[in-house]
Amino acid sequence: MSGPPRVVPLISGDLGRVLALNNAHAVETSLLDEARLQALHRGAFRATGIGGGEAFLIALDQDADYASPNFLWFRERYPRFVYVDRVVTAPACRGLGLARALYRDLFAAAGAAGHGRVVCEVNSDPPNPVSAAFHAGLGFREVGAASVAPGGKVVRYLLRALPDDGDRR
Repeated sequence: MSGPPRVVPLISGDLGRVLALNNAHAVETSLLDEARLQALHRGAFRATGIGGGEAFLIALDQDADYASPNFLWFRERYPRFVYVDRVVTAPACRGLGLARALYRDLFAAAGAAGHGRVVCEVNSDPPNPVSAAFHAGLGFREVGAASVAPGGKVVRYLLRALPDDGDRR
């Protein structure tokens, strides 16, 4: 890949590659089937990708019809937000700035839509130190934690205020 990563909207033809990449990283993201991925895509605030399946991001806003306990945790606390449900970069493409480009695009879109915060969660058990460091480098800070699955999966809830957040809630 030469030049800066080109972020493009995901289209239905991309979803097979997205599903394969997501499910190869189900420990970090959770397994999806085709129907659930299509529903996420339809309800997304922003669904973007780079290249032919090198990386993707799916984000929802507070009005999404989504029953994820992590999403609902944020909905109970913040009346307005953009929630990153999943972001994945293929192993061969890590370190090329793809996830950073996807997030820059999301921050711009969220700010343009009047959102003052972008939120997500990162596993702390099982640990995901690469994702934790990446999100800290983007300016995310921890705002909570929870055990969310049988067997003890624990997540840290993260928030990044967007520029000019002011008193927006």
